[in-house]
Amino acid sequence: MTDATTDPRPTPLRAAHEALGATLVPFAGWLMPLRYTSDLAEHTAVRTAAGLFDLSHMGEIGVRGPGAAGFLDLALVGNLSALRVTGARYTMICAADGGVIDDLIVYRLAEDDYMVVANAANHDVVLAELAARATGLEVTITDDSPATALVAVQGPRALEIVEALPGLVVDPELGVTPATLKYYAFLPVTVDGTPGLLARTGYTGEDGFEFFVPGPVSSALWAALLATGEPFGLVPAGLAARDSLRLEAGMPLYGHELDRTTTPYDAGLGRVVKLDKIGADGAPIPFVGREPLAARAQQPGTRTLVGLEGLGRRAARDGYAVLADGAPVGAVTSGMPSPTLGHPIAMAYVPPELSEPGTQLAVDVRGRAEPVRVVALPFYRRAR
Repeated sequence: MTDATTDPRPTPLRAAHEALGATLVPFAGWLMPLRYTSDLAEHTAVRTAAGLFDLSHMGEIGVRGPGAAGFLDLALVGNLSALRVTGARYTMICAADGGVIDDLIVYRLAEDDYMVVANAANHDVVLAELAARATGLEVTITDDSPATALVAVQGPRALEIVEALPGLVVDPELGVTPATLKYYAFLPVTVDGTPGLLARTGYTGEDGFEFFVPGPVSSALWAALLATGEPFGLVPAGLAARDSLRLEAGMPLYGHELDRTTTPYDAGLGRVVKLDKIGADGAPIPFVGREPLAARAQQPGTRTLVGLEGLGRRAARDGYAVLADGAPVGAVTSGMPSPTLGHPIAMAYVPPELSEPGTQLAVDVRGRAEPVRVVALPFYRRAR
């Protein structure tokens, strides 16, 4: 990641984005494609066919050694020692007070080898936290991000595109193919002879796959996916479409729904906190933040993350006040018109007593109270 005085870092695919006419913008220290054609066209393509995303700004951190599994149980809120090899798990790293430092996906590459994928904006913080928490343990923390590119195919036709990709080889002895790969699992693959990982994960609410490959081969992979996917309706998609897709799917974004002042329970993600993790001594594992999180699990809390369905035409945006009987009772964390649903949607924190689906509220949209209704998340769920 770069600081405010440094030029944004390009991904290995910068030339490909420029050739496609992408609008490139600084994001989390990186120069990233915001859009290629239109936000609506790219969003719709992912919902109806497929979109191709460059996610090489994400942070890949290696955790290796005989103590890797036990270390992650201590460092993160999840039970990562129970994760099977070739499995992936959504989890979080929390501060000592239970506040969320970042939400993560952890992949178990081998018995003593894990990959932790962090958000780009939090990469440096997560890397430093893991290194500090590893002191004195049999574990090595490495920053694998500079050598790794991440390319994702998301949408209902993603599987067809991956299966048609020339040069993709899966070892038949594994007994798993892209079609039989389960959600939140991965396969070791080769792409034109180069080893990589193919994961069935994503951030759009659609089926999809993510390729972890060495940076130097990412341009060839990107071009091959574009060519292979064109007959299936695949288009390149940027950050704007990624944001509207994840909001429809009710997925949190760090810095919006999650931050240091928020616990996983506030965000409705208490399920990722494994208070029942047991160590070799038979005692609960004292992972960082456990005591305040255990206390929070027994309390209702002062705020709850909810979905808001706009009943008018004007969309709520991040930071807008949520109103009950004209008085502020909360704040919008993310909001925009939903391309799929055809009306405004938002996520917001409100008091628990106002969180029941069907509750009528309003949002202050530039001085005007716009009516909204609390709805269950996610807003959109794909047909299985």
